[in-house]
Formats: sequence, structure tokens, C-alpha cells
Amino acid sequence: MSTLSHTPAAAEHAEHRSTSLSDRKLLMWIFLASDCMFFAALIGTYLVYKGRSLVGPYPTEILDIPLTTISTFVLLMSSFLMVLALHAIRLGDIPKFRLWTLGVCLFGSIFLGFQVYEFSHFVHEGLTLQRNLFGTTFFTLTGTHGIHVSVGVLWLLSLLITSYVRPMSAKDALGVEIAGLYWHFVDIVWIVIFTAVYLVEFI
Repeated sequence: MSTLSHTPAAAEHAEHRSTSLSDRKLLMWIFLASDCMFFAALIGTYLVYKGRSLVGPYPTEILDIPLTTISTFVLLMSSFLMVLALHAIRLGDIPKFRLWTLGVCLFGSIFLGFQVYEFSHFVHEGLTLQRNLFGTTFFTLTGTHGIHVSVGVLWLLSLLITSYVRPMSAKDALGVEIAGLYWHFVDIVWIVIFTAVYLVEFI
């Protein structure tokens, strides 16, 4: 009888979840899903206005495929280093976690350096946000992605600094994994942008 009397109370306090994901990871997946739709809108806008510029410079006149291929490779390699950083923190190997995380930040910064160089070169060649539809959609799309990369670099730098401020262990793996999800998302989005903006233009 006492068991029955306690059952409703226990049921009230029981945690019912439709997923085994932690709250933090679930929130990150929700954010990434919304961000995916945001980038889809930006990429769709670029493709809709593709080839409609009334004045130059035009994409085929200004895009540097070899240079952007190198920066793309650098960004993709940073994802590999992110995997190594997560593996290291899960093992509690803080020195290697620091090494790989620093590598991700370095590669991400190199990618941003390529982007700054590309933007300044385009402006020197006369392509600006106001110049034509290509300039407006190109700078908006790639610039938004660059902001995302910058946020990722700062996020990972904060984790790296934290490892020196307080002791870190395998218990901190979830935070690193969430940062890694964001970083991999940024890399995947760039692959789509690189294909839609750079490669398709020359096919």
C-alpha cells in the first residue's frame, strides 16, 4: 500500500527525456540547425543573383581558386586537429589537448588571414559591397562565415586558457565536444560555400 502511495510522487519527479543527449549538447544541435537554415538562405540568395551583375568585376575575373583551395585545405585540417584535441581531453591528456587545440586556433587564424587578404585584394580590384550584386552577396556570405570562424577561434582559445587557469580533466570533455561540434559545422558550411561560390563558377 505504501509503495502505491509513493508511486505518483516518484513519477512526478522522474525525468522524462526523449533523447539521451545532455541539455548543453541538445541546445548546441538546435542552434546549429537554425544556423544551417540561416546559411542556406545566404547561399540561396547568392545563387539566385548569380550572373545578374550589370557591372564588373565578375566572379571569373577575380576569384582565385588555387589560393582558396589552400585556405580550404587548412580549414579542413583544423577539423582533424579538433578530433585529436577531443580524444586527448577524453583520455585526460592535457598537454596534448593544449597542443591540438592550439593547432586548431592557429589553422583557423591562418584561414582568416587568407580571407582578409582575399577581401583586401578584391576591394583593390574594385569589388565592394556596393559595386554589384556579386559583391553584395559574396561579401555577405563569406563575411558571415568568417565571423563564425572568428567566434570558434576565440571559443577554443578560451578553453586553452582555461586549461592553464584551473585543472582540467576528462570531466571537461563535454565542453570540448560542444565546441568541436560548432567547429566541424563551420568547416562543413565552408565546403558548401567553396563549392557553390568558387568551384561551380568555373564549371
